[in-house]
Amino acid sequence: MKQRVGLAEPAPQAAVYVPPPPPDPKTQMAELETRLGVLVEQARQKIDPKAKPLHLDEGLVKIARARAADMAAKKYLASASPNGQTSATLLMDADAQYQGLLGENLAAQYYVTQSGVDPKQFAERFLETWLDSQAHRDNLAFPDYDRAGVGAAVNDDTVYVALLFSTTTRTGGAGTVANFDSPAAAAAAPPVKSAPLRGAAQ
Repeated sequence: MKQRVGLAEPAPQAAVYVPPPPPDPKTQMAELETRLGVLVEQARQKIDPKAKPLHLDEGLVKIARARAADMAAKKYLASASPNGQTSATLLMDADAQYQGLLGENLAAQYYVTQSGVDPKQFAERFLETWLDSQAHRDNLAFPDYDRAGVGAAVNDDTVYVALLFSTTTRTGGAGTVANFDSPAAAAAAPPVKSAPLRGAAQ
């Protein structure tokens, strides 16, 4: 007896959802800067309600972005770049007459390309990192700071941020916070006339 041989109907294919690629992290750095600035101000007021409110300073933002971009490009995390440049030297280049207190908090986080960068989560993690370090926490909460600037930059696998604090320009400042054990010690130091900021600020 002959049997008829045929092809079975093909099984329907299941739909496969392919999520869209995450946004280019470079396009998210401005949002990260904004979110981090807000979180820092909230944390600062929570630690010390009497602390002066921080005002965004365009000059400090420019320096903070330059520092973050330099770290991302050269892949390092330190107050001084490989060529010795610091936030303080950049500030003095921009304003040779500035005398006051300058503080700096730096941090970096890795990210996975497939997952991208979530500005909200990254801002929260950066803040947590600083609050978990007593020196960075003290710097963030120092009540005399009244200006700030945030900069963020990214390379192929890491996001770098630089957060700068400053007191309003004054005559005869004590110098940069990096020269003292704490911001409070810097503020309490007697004024040094004609002594502009020198060295790394941290």
